[in-house]
Amino acid sequence: MTAYGIQLPVQSLSTLFAEPWEASATPADLLAVARAADRLGFDYIACCDHVAIPRRLAAAMGTTWYDPVATLAYLAAATVNVRLLSHVAVAGLRHPLATAKQYATLDHLSGGRLILGVGAGHVPEEFQALGADFERRGAVLDEVIDALRAAFADEFPSHEGEFFAFRDLGQRPRPAQPAPPVWVGGSSPAAVRRAALKGDGWLPQGDPRHRLPGQIARLRELRELRGEVRPLTIGAIAEPLYVGEPDWDTGRRTLRGKAERLAESLRAYGAMGVDQIQVRFRSRSRDELTDQMEAFADGVAPYLTE
Repeated sequence: MTAYGIQLPVQSLSTLFAEPWEASATPADLLAVARAADRLGFDYIACCDHVAIPRRLAAAMGTTWYDPVATLAYLAAATVNVRLLSHVAVAGLRHPLATAKQYATLDHLSGGRLILGVGAGHVPEEFQALGADFERRGAVLDEVIDALRAAFADEFPSHEGEFFAFRDLGQRPRPAQPAPPVWVGGSSPAAVRRAALKGDGWLPQGDPRHRLPGQIARLRELRELRGEVRPLTIGAIAEPLYVGEPDWDTGRRTLRGKAERLAESLRAYGAMGVDQIQVRFRSRSRDELTDQMEAFADGVAPYLTE
């Protein structure tokens, strides 16, 4: 396991993961972190997706959720190598032709750096406001993935499904990649099935370490039963990290200490069958975050394959 990426700060202010300093951060801070990730060899930078948050959830989730296409396109122009991940696009909120147009353009403009992460969503009011089907969102997402693959593969795609149908409608620009990878997010049985049978990757959502081996075994079982041979990139979200010994309270779940110790802990993910980890650093400022990213890239990453 050598690949590691990061969900960007600032673009989402959920109380589940945002640091206090992000509340007053600016686009310049977001840009600096993206450039640091690019310079330091991070595999990807990731941006979340919500269109609107209902008042009943605003205290926990916040209402700051940058649009992933606009955000990743902005950052694509300021970076060179780092890949651009939607983690995750709630694809059932939009017609698949509209989604294909947006993300194919992003892939075209970025020179083929898109990873399209998709998920079913969980906020019913958001679906209702946009005229999308919340109750059948899983079935809709299954079909959307098929429709997106068709649209990415052909200038004049053809799709005939239960929820969407189109043909003889051309879309350019074409994606730079012949088939932009689709990573499926979620840890429910339905999401694991979807990742196994329809995805190029799996993005678990909050699975603790002890659950991952069982989830990975289920992925492999489903793929074997179907005879699926397409490679699958298995991901994990690591515990919060702090490289070194902090002089402040980083929380009881945070992995902290010397680089070699952190690498030893993270190598356990690779032993489970994980291909890439999403890392998240505790920090009190943008500078501390980028310092942590540099300490990880220089001190921890070289030990991840031992």
